[in-house]
Amino acid sequence: MNPATVSPSDLQALWVTLRLAALTTLSLLLLGTPLAWWLARSGSRLRAPIEAVVALPLVLPPTVLGFYLLLAMGPNGPLSGLSMAFTFAGLLLGSMVYSLPFVVQPLRDSFAAVSEQSLEAAACLGAGPVNRFFNVVLPLARPGYVTASVLGFAHTLGEFGVVLMIGGNIPGQTRVLSIAVYEHVETLDYARAHLLSAGLLIVSFALLLVVYASGVGRKVVR
Repeated sequence: MNPATVSPSDLQALWVTLRLAALTTLSLLLLGTPLAWWLARSGSRLRAPIEAVVALPLVLPPTVLGFYLLLAMGPNGPLSGLSMAFTFAGLLLGSMVYSLPFVVQPLRDSFAAVSEQSLEAAACLGAGPVNRFFNVVLPLARPGYVTASVLGFAHTLGEFGVVLMIGGNIPGQTRVLSIAVYEHVETLDYARAHLLSAGLLIVSFALLLVVYASGVGRKVVR
């Protein structure tokens, strides 16, 4: 076997990884939009604690986050009835939690940058709250959506600790590229580990280059 050739199992891991990253990013954009809007506009006392919870994955070790998610999915956990541990669905939930700040924070910053004058002008023209959001806020926040999409996708590509804790290493279901790299290193197959790692490095750099070259990624995660 050519050590520099990607094996069928690695291609399978690539598909699982891309599928996971795409679904995680899409889910977070949908669910994170109302949360980011609330964080950007609310004066509630709960805003600071909720912002801290959103940012927690930035500082919490992935294995710790994965451990508590695994407990939540376990026999005595609140998610036990969903049978999500060591499944793709559980992997998706864990990825959403882990990548949450990389999507919500750019959206929050973009929403905060929308001027009150723009919203007031739309209101004077008869636009309701929903109309103002879709026709004024979303177009103005488009750079934030680009940044959030790229960062959420790229961050999910490189997950390891969380996915290993709650997904294990099931081919075709929970085996992602980062776990495949670790597995190759364990078996001293450095050539194949290098091939996969270099691919992830190039893709991640290219995604970030798009964000920063376009000038929309300079006020991302603080």
